[in-house]
Amino acid sequence: QVQLVESGGGLVQAGGSLRLSCAASGRTFDSYTMGWFRQAPGKEREFVACISWSAFRTYYAESVKGRFTISRDNAKNTVTLQMNSLKPEDTAVYYCAGRQGVRSARVSEYDYWGQGTQVTVSS
Repeated sequence: QVQLVESGGGLVQAGGSLRLSCAASGRTFDSYTMGWFRQAPGKEREFVACISWSAFRTYYAESVKGRFTISRDNAKNTVTLQMNSLKPEDTAVYYCAGRQGVRSARVSEYDYWGQGTQVTVSS
């Protein structure tokens, strides 16, 4: 079983930046597709970004393209989400997730989840 732990959340002003990290333990995750999802109060969990095991393929939600960047370091078993030009609508709990197989934007297709980290963007 793979365990995922997110860190790096906090409170920032609109236009600011944050870097979220996800640390994996228990097993290596070189062969897993890794993703980031977020959930705001009163809304369903939504896809943000994912990255393939080779790091050659990335996929972003339209709402974050050009502002967020996902990356991974398989040797260190870490995944990072660099968030720039943050907007109030980015406020949510952000979750790290992993799955066996090709990239996916569906919550139901991911096998492992972290506990989440809060990101709050003020106006």
